[in-house]
Amino acid sequence: MEYHFYGWKDAAVKPIDEKYQTICSPRDLYDKLSRIWCADTCAPRMRHQWTEKNRTKGQCSITAFLAQDIFGGKVYGIPLEDGSVHCYNVVGDCCFDLTSEQFGDSAKDLVYEGNPEQYREVHFAKEEKRLRYEMLKKALAASEQ
Repeated sequence: MEYHFYGWKDAAVKPIDEKYQTICSPRDLYDKLSRIWCADTCAPRMRHQWTEKNRTKGQCSITAFLAQDIFGGKVYGIPLEDGSVHCYNVVGDCCFDLTSEQFGDSAKDLVYEGNPEQYREVHFAKEEKRLRYEMLKKALAASEQ
């Protein structure tokens, strides 16, 4: 199967959390999240742009931190022109961005090197973001049952 998120071809890292029995790679996580991402898990400032065809819109930080829970590694952020940061994962020498598709053709312009590490304590200081992360995590856990 062909995916379109950044790093999908090399996204072969194994989970460090055995709680997710059916997730063996970031591609498996993407498959599961594709059925879970929704307007309620989208960043509030982007909800008007979220659609069924662009399910990854506004999902980057909560998705990256959930992927970190499952696969370990670090979360990094690409500074964007609007002052926001787009989050992605690096596990060992594997870099992947499960939500890169939200940028459409502009995704090719994202640079995945030399970006600052992101910390959940900073991101989750925003209660709405922490609550969206918890909603996504709970939905993922429910999909495992």
